[in-house]
Amino acid sequence: MAAVGRGKAETLALRRRLLSDSCRLFYPEDPIKIVRGQGQYLYDEEGAEYLDCINNVAHVGHCHPLVVRAAHGQNQMLNTNSRYLHDNIVDYAQRLSETLPEKLCVFYFLNSGSEANDLALRLARQYTGHWDVVVLDHAYHGHLSSLIDISPYKFRDLDGQKEWVHVAPLPDTYRGLYREDHPNPAGAYASEVQRVVNSVQEKGRKIAAFFVESLPSVAGQIIPPAGYFPEVAEHIHRAGGLFVADEIQVGFGRVGKHFWAFQLQGEDFVPDIVTMGKSIGNGHPVACVATTQAVARAFEATGVEYFNTFGGSPVSCAVGLAVLDVLEKEQLRAHAASVGSVLMELLRQQKAKHPIIGDVRGIGLFIGVDLIKDTATRTPATEEANYVVSRLKENYI
Repeated sequence: MAAVGRGKAETLALRRRLLSDSCRLFYPEDPIKIVRGQGQYLYDEEGAEYLDCINNVAHVGHCHPLVVRAAHGQNQMLNTNSRYLHDNIVDYAQRLSETLPEKLCVFYFLNSGSEANDLALRLARQYTGHWDVVVLDHAYHGHLSSLIDISPYKFRDLDGQKEWVHVAPLPDTYRGLYREDHPNPAGAYASEVQRVVNSVQEKGRKIAAFFVESLPSVAGQIIPPAGYFPEVAEHIHRAGGLFVADEIQVGFGRVGKHFWAFQLQGEDFVPDIVTMGKSIGNGHPVACVATTQAVARAFEATGVEYFNTFGGSPVSCAVGLAVLDVLEKEQLRAHAASVGSVLMELLRQQKAKHPIIGDVRGIGLFIGVDLIKDTATRTPATEEANYVVSRLKENYI
C-alpha cells in the first residue's frame, strides 16, 4: 500500500534514488504526482484536477465503474494462467472477432503491445520463411530488442539500422516527399515502398513483413493518404511478405467512424495480422494479436507451443469484455467522431489566426497540431511546442 501523506518532493527523491534515469517522467523539470483518476480527469496529491489529454491507456475513462467491477468480481472468483479451460477467453475472442473482418479469426492474448508486436514478427517470419522487415521512417513499435530493431525512432539513437531492416518514407503529405498538392500521394508513397522492396530483392534478401501503425503516432499524428495501404499490400504480397497493422495506440474506436484505424483505407482492405494493446484493457495489461487461419497454422506447424503466463487470464479477459461493453453502451465511437469534429474545427479557427500553426490534422480523437517556424520551410517549432505543453500543464491540461 502506498505511503499516506508522502509529499511530492519525497516521492521524487525516492524515485531518483531507486529507479533508473532512463525511466522518464512527463514534465521532468517539475513532474506531476498523480494519486487518483476519474473519468477524463487526473488528480494530484493536493487535489488539483487535470483534464487528461495525454493518456492513451484509459480508453473509456479512468476507473470506469463497470471496468473496476468486472476486474474486482473476477479477481474474487478466479485468476490463473490460460492453460485451463475458461469462458472469459473464448467470449473475449468472439467479441473481438465481431469487430474485425472475417479473415482475421485467430487470436493470441498477451500483456502488452510490445509482446503483441514481437509475436506478430514471429508469426510473419514463420509463415513466409523470410526474415527482413520494411518499416516507415520515424516508426516506433515497442521496447523489446526485436522491436527496437524495427523502430527507427529508437534504433537511430542506439546501434543503428540492422541489415534486415529497411526503411520507407513516411507517407506525410504535410512535410514529406509528396505533399498535399501532389495528384496521387498514395500511389507515390506506395511506389517508394516498391522501390525499397526492389532494393531488398536485388541484394538477394526476402521480405517477411511490412510493419506499420495504421495512423503513425510517434511520427507526428500522420494520416496516410487514402489508398496507400492497399497499394503497399500488393507490393509486399508480391514479394512474399505479410502486412502487419499496429493498432496499439490508434485502434478500438479512437478514430470514431471505424473501430479500427486500418479501416480508413477502405472496407476491402484487410491486413494479414493486427496487433492491439494499451486501450483495450483501460489500464489493465491486456494485448492481443489477430491473424488468419493460414498464418496461425504455419505457426502451429513448428510444434512449439505459444504460452503466455498472464495473457488471456480470466481477470484480463473480464476487463477486456467490460471495456467493449462500455464502448457500445456509451456509444463512444460516435462520441469520438462528434467531439473530434468540433475540436478540429476549433483548432482550424486558431490556425487561421496564428501563422505558427502550420497544420491541424486528425480523425476522431486522434489529432495533432503541427507548429512551424515559417510557412516556406515548415521547420518544426520544437521549442515553441514545448512551451505550449508547459503552459497547458499550468492550466491543468
